[in-house]
Amino acid sequence: QMQLVESGGGLVQAGGSLRLSCAASGRTFGVAIMGWFRQAPGKERDFVASISRSGLVTSYAESVKGRFTISRDNAKNTVSLQMVNLKPEETAVYYCAARKDGFNPGYYRTVGSYEYWGQGTQVTVSS
Repeated sequence: QMQLVESGGGLVQAGGSLRLSCAASGRTFGVAIMGWFRQAPGKERDFVASISRSGLVTSYAESVKGRFTISRDNAKNTVSLQMVNLKPEETAVYYCAARKDGFNPGYYRTVGSYEYWGQGTQVTVSS
């Protein structure tokens, strides 16, 4: 099994920045696509961004393009999400996810596409 642990959440003012990190441990060999999702209270869990095994191919939700950047460090088994110009409506629990196959992260933008999930980290953006 593989475990994912998110960190870096917190309270930030609108327009501010945060960097989320996700550390994978356990059976991490062969992890392919990694992604970030978010879930606001009373809403479904939504896709935010995903990244290929190499880190060279990324995919973003339209609402975050140009403001969020996903990256990964395979040597450290981590994936990060740099978020800038945050908006109050982006207040949510942010989840890291992973799957052990796949090439194009654009194909994996749904909750059901991922086998492994972290517990989530709270991001609160105040207005």
